Parts: sequence; C-alpha cells; structure tokens
Amino acid sequence: MASEASGTSTGSASASGSASGEGTARVDTWIWSVRLTKTRSQAAAACRAGHVRVNGERVKPAYTLKPGDEVRLRHAGRDRVVVVSRIVRKRVGPPVAAECYVDNSPPPPPRELTPSVPVRDRGAGRPTKRDRRELERLQGFEQGQAPRSS
Repeated sequence: MASEASGTSTGSASASGSASGEGTARVDTWIWSVRLTKTRSQAAAACRAGHVRVNGERVKPAYTLKPGDEVRLRHAGRDRVVVVSRIVRKRVGPPVAAECYVDNSPPPPPRELTPSVPVRDRGAGRPTKRDRRELERLQGFEQGQAPRSS
C-alpha cells in the first residue's frame, strides 16, 4: 500500500511538475517564465553580470529557487523586487505570471524627472566646440564647470 501511495504521488508530481507546481526551478528560467525578462538569454546574462540577487546574495543562472525566496533584479534601468509565491518552469501568460510572485518593487520614476538625452540630426556629425558650448549654456552649465555624468 505504501508503494501504491508513493507511485501515485510521483506520477502526478512528474506530470504536473513539468509546467508548474511545488519544488524548485532555475532562477534564470523562473525570471523568464514569469515575464520579468523577454528572453531566457537576457535572464542568464543578468545573473552572470551580478544583476540578480536571491535573498541578498548574487546568484548564478543555475541557482535553484524555492517559494518564499526574494528575488532582486536590475533590468532595463529599473530595480524589481519580487517574492516567489509559485514555481513555474515554462513560460506562462501574463495573468498567470502575475500570480507567481508578489511585486514589492519601488514605483518607476516619473517620465518628466528622468533626464532626456539631447537629440542631434542624423548625419550632423560630431558637435563643434562652438556647438558644445551652446549646448552646455542651454543646459545651464557654467563656464569651467564640467557637465555631470549620470
């Protein structure tokens, strides 16, 4: 009887475990599955670059996630802080993906507060010294003061 119980539980776990269910999953696969990144390659690259932290530690792409882990991801100029509530191993739709984590991310900065990059006409080439000085004067830099780098 014990063998029957274990046989049925392993059979159902393997059938449902491929798409979702309890257990563990690779961090790069999970980040991609819940649509925090567009591709799994981007998720793996973020892990290798140190932009992914699980419970405060930098992790490699093969790190296994469990429900309850806190994942911090720096992607597309924004910090995302999510707590894993459900493990999925295959990419799911946006409504299902939203159920797989609790989003504790800070709100994105307003668009008017983000600095805009000056746009030059295509083919205008490199700005001359005179053009650069005019740009700096328009942006409010004083003479002799170097522009702030972001």
